[in-house]
Amino acid sequence: MKILIVSILAILFVVAPNKAEATIPGYTVIAKSDKDNITIYAKKMDGLYYDFKIDFKGKVFSRPFWMNATNPTYAPEIYYEDINNDEKKELIIILTKDYGTGVLDQEVSVFHINHKRFGEVLVDHPMAIVNKNIKASLTPSKAEITIGKKQYLINVKELKLLPETVFDEINFESIIKYEVKNNKLTATLHPQFSPGAFVGSILITYEYRDKMYQAKSIEFQLKDF
Repeated sequence: MKILIVSILAILFVVAPNKAEATIPGYTVIAKSDKDNITIYAKKMDGLYYDFKIDFKGKVFSRPFWMNATNPTYAPEIYYEDINNDEKKELIIILTKDYGTGVLDQEVSVFHINHKRFGEVLVDHPMAIVNKNIKASLTPSKAEITIGKKQYLINVKELKLLPETVFDEINFESIIKYEVKNNKLTATLHPQFSPGAFVGSILITYEYRDKMYQAKSIEFQLKDF
């Protein structure tokens, strides 16, 4: 009997701490990665989470000015992967500030972590990349998108849009979606010709260069009609 009791107590001492989940008073857990021991906390006000705290393997750091929608579908996304081929994992957090029909407004933060500090690294904004690398024009009859030496021509008339609804220029910023694919940070934008009319996607793949994340490649994929 004594052996049995000692065995039970031993199990309880091992298991009980794992059941107890750390909390931060006044904050709500809004995202977590159990396998990487990362938890994101925030406060809630007027349909948005704000005043973030990130518990990274027991160390807590704050991001008071971050915001994210409270819809669970758009909870912050956590990645802990090596995205710059330095054989060390980076912490990537994707936030969704706004969403809706034809709208997705996301932001990304990348942290290089060592034993001393969390260092947030600049990520070139997709619209800055578009403005520097893509030439585009739009009329009620045709559209042109040029990326480097590649030119794409689209017959706008085939889209059967009302001429009065066609924008003066292509709108690239209604939808910006970040992801980590195959250990690479990416951003996807959907060129828009008129309200609700998207014609394909711009895929930006990032690389770490000159102490920031910049575009390594930019690809346009035309939607099939």
